[in-house]
Amino acid sequence: MSRHEYDVVIVGGGISGCSLLYLLSTFTNIENIGLLEKYDHLDPLNSNAHNNSQTLHCGDIETNYSLEKAAKVKKASDLTLRYVQRVAEDDRMSRCYGKMLLGVGEEECALVEKRVEDFKHLFPTIEFLGKSGISKIEPNVVKAAGGGDRPEKIAALHNPEGYAIDYGLLTDSFAEEAQHVEGKNIGVHLKCRAKKIKRTDDGFEIRATRGRRFHAKFIVISAGAHSLLIAQKMGYAHHLSVMPVTGNFFFGPKVLNGKVYTVQNDKLPFAAIHGDPDLTQPDKTRFGPTALVMPVLERHNAKTAWGFLESFRFDKDVASVLYHLMKDKDIHDFVYKNIGYEIPVFGKHSFLEAAQKIVPSMQVKDLEFAHGYTGIRPQIIDKKARQLLMGESKINESDGIIFNMTPSPGATSALANSKVDMHSIVEQLGAKFDEDAFESLFGD
Repeated sequence: MSRHEYDVVIVGGGISGCSLLYLLSTFTNIENIGLLEKYDHLDPLNSNAHNNSQTLHCGDIETNYSLEKAAKVKKASDLTLRYVQRVAEDDRMSRCYGKMLLGVGEEECALVEKRVEDFKHLFPTIEFLGKSGISKIEPNVVKAAGGGDRPEKIAALHNPEGYAIDYGLLTDSFAEEAQHVEGKNIGVHLKCRAKKIKRTDDGFEIRATRGRRFHAKFIVISAGAHSLLIAQKMGYAHHLSVMPVTGNFFFGPKVLNGKVYTVQNDKLPFAAIHGDPDLTQPDKTRFGPTALVMPVLERHNAKTAWGFLESFRFDKDVASVLYHLMKDKDIHDFVYKNIGYEIPVFGKHSFLEAAQKIVPSMQVKDLEFAHGYTGIRPQIIDKKARQLLMGESKINESDGIIFNMTPSPGATSALANSKVDMHSIVEQLGAKFDEDAFESLFGD
């Protein structure tokens, strides 16, 4: 039975785990770092380009972000973009499409115009566009189905510096860079599922598949929807419950030049429908995502349903949260509309209305279900507070182990989130962080 000794072990080979692997190996004096991934390749789930919107979120077009939240998210997105441009140097990894927040109707147009005014100092490149301005950039957003211009009032916040990122390729790049650091022992163990984690006097013991054992002074769990389940098995966070939300997409013909987002409902912690050029399907536009609660920890893996039941921990507090959510008419209508999107034949007709808000000339025959393009977002319920948590969720009690559950906004903030974890690890292990080297690479 093999036994591997590490200073730090990271469980989970998605973008969260691999970005931390990169930071620890490159900017600290920690020499022995291991990463465990249960599948036979990295980025197998939500980090894969098929399973997210491929958007570099920076807070300009996301109307549920306040100015304060947008400033925080922009810092996180800047780190990611600088890595892509200064380290990865892979043309396949990113595209500058430009992105647009579309307002339809008087109320939404007023919101868009005010957002441009309020956010201009944070995002100097954004501009307000009326119908004629939109037509020059996204003509199909303006054209009506029967010819001429659509009759509604429309306006847009446009940012020409809008990026799409292949977060799967970015994940692979983080791992590759980590393994190329000289003088470090970096072990990436694939097909290696952590079956049991036990605290010992000098750290942690991990028993994995195929008889492998690992010892670490520090552990970080970045296993997506599985993180809370692992935490609870180790005695943490019994006051939390997981509510996995999945989202499906539809493909249409190539009708957009850049990303076009619609105004978000602040009551809903899920993305509003948007249209995107797809990095993996350049001749198509991807519309979505829909949102649906699904009782599994991994989409298309029914075996994870039992794990969901264990970490859902249904009781009167969870029931109370769900009851009060469904009492809200906006949320009630949203849930049932998204269930309707899943019904064969009817679903495509139902989704057409959402797609036509962006491209009025879209027809049912233009839409096709994007099979296999979906992931799981582990939305967290705080049972003590009886509320659905809207932002990121992390468990860090400064006791040698960190659990990452819901980075927000998704892969965009993975590097920034890992920087927070890196500082915590360095402090707890008495290690050193090379701030000068970090600033030299990532600074303005």
